[in-house]
Amino acid sequence: MAGTLGSRLSGIVRQQIINLFGNTLLDAFTVAVKIPNLLRELLAEGALVNSFIPVYKTLDAAERKALAAAFSGVLIAVNLLLMAAGILAAPWIVDLLLAANSNVDRALAVYMTQLVMPFLMLISLSSIAMGLLNADEHFRESSFAPVAFNIASIVALLLLPDTATWLAFGWLIGGVAQLVVQLPALRRFGLLPTPALRRHPALGRVLRQMAPFTLTAGARQILNVYVTRLLSDGTLFRPGTQSGYSNAEALFTMVNGLFVVSPALALLPRFSQHAAEKDWTAFRALTVQAVRTTTFLAAPMSALLVVLAPYAVSLFNLTATIDVPRFEAGTGILTGWALALVPWAIVTILLRTFYARERTREAVIISAIGFVLEVGLYRLLVPPLGLLGFGVSTTLSGILMAGALALLYRRALGFPSRQIASHLARILPMAAVAGALAWFISRLMPEPGFILPGMLGLAVAGGAGLTAYLLLAVALKMPEVAGVMRRLKRS
Repeated sequence: MAGTLGSRLSGIVRQQIINLFGNTLLDAFTVAVKIPNLLRELLAEGALVNSFIPVYKTLDAAERKALAAAFSGVLIAVNLLLMAAGILAAPWIVDLLLAANSNVDRALAVYMTQLVMPFLMLISLSSIAMGLLNADEHFRESSFAPVAFNIASIVALLLLPDTATWLAFGWLIGGVAQLVVQLPALRRFGLLPTPALRRHPALGRVLRQMAPFTLTAGARQILNVYVTRLLSDGTLFRPGTQSGYSNAEALFTMVNGLFVVSPALALLPRFSQHAAEKDWTAFRALTVQAVRTTTFLAAPMSALLVVLAPYAVSLFNLTATIDVPRFEAGTGILTGWALALVPWAIVTILLRTFYARERTREAVIISAIGFVLEVGLYRLLVPPLGLLGFGVSTTLSGILMAGALALLYRRALGFPSRQIASHLARILPMAAVAGALAWFISRLMPEPGFILPGMLGLAVAGGAGLTAYLLLAVALKMPEVAGVMRRLKRS
């Protein structure tokens, strides 16, 4: 979580600097990086970690090294082919992402897409390193790798010329840094693989696990493509909306990554170990602990972001001159997304319980249906609700996915629904109180828009709301408070 916090905070700084660019350049760049990012989730971070670790943990030391060499060789070959195809097909891919009456400069987006495509190879290699380290429960180095990406990108953005070419190259420089920073740890722990195109008996298991997860990620990317195309529709949204969406995404990703994703990644090897040993009592107990911890952390963040979204988005405005369309888009989208934090925390944990048991098919089906449903909700809710419709759609799909995953879990292992429901019945009202207090105090704060009022509003109103939440948790003797304190003392 410390590494994730450093990554997200440095990511905010990087996003602040990027926001100094005009809408024409920034909107085109936002579209361009979507393409390698779409592929990275299909082939790299999500699919690799969730499919590789459960199989890797079942092997002895020698077989683990052999599997790592074979798997990395296959992944590199696939990435080379996709990278070349992406560069050649960039005009057609950009046309897929942009509406016919686009508010984004198409030619600039195509040019920058071709420049950033090598990022796919860099992030895939980095994900291999991250997967190997996480599988052996070495989280420090892999957690701080994104920090290296952000710092290198920030330095490049500050030193290189203010042009489309160097904005794209700054992204690639960050990708190199994210990979290189993990290599010493791989050598130190004897995990550095020698990629080779050869067979391994367990490689088929990993690929079978990876294929359905890739299908799920593909369904999610259909959603992302639809959103990008929707935001580029000049009849619905003004120029700058694409960049505002990116700002909201950076803030939401910071909170979700810190309080939901990082605990889930840390717990996946432990889930996998319990599954390999068929210790289902410990597996269920870990499920309860994981859901309770992540929702305990996510609930107050959700409530505070709902009421303080304008102050949070103000962090990106380093100058007193405010780009109104960009600011309004970021605020509206972040307000809605904040509602989704708790249901998606439950979804994130439950998905890991399926991956750990190598029961990927059920997770894939539910996830794919959920993302298709989300696209339908966007079509239904965005026109009447505007920017808020994005978050409401995500929240509704998260609730339905969490319910479906819990039902499948119950059939297989017996889902601890009573314990989790009792926990949610306590933390959600606590979060509502925190949000209400923060909203009341924010009425006394300076108007948001610039970074200084934004920081003041978050510190005072957000700090008061969070304090109220923690005091209520102590008064109700929530065990998560003691658990968090033990972790902080230990670290």
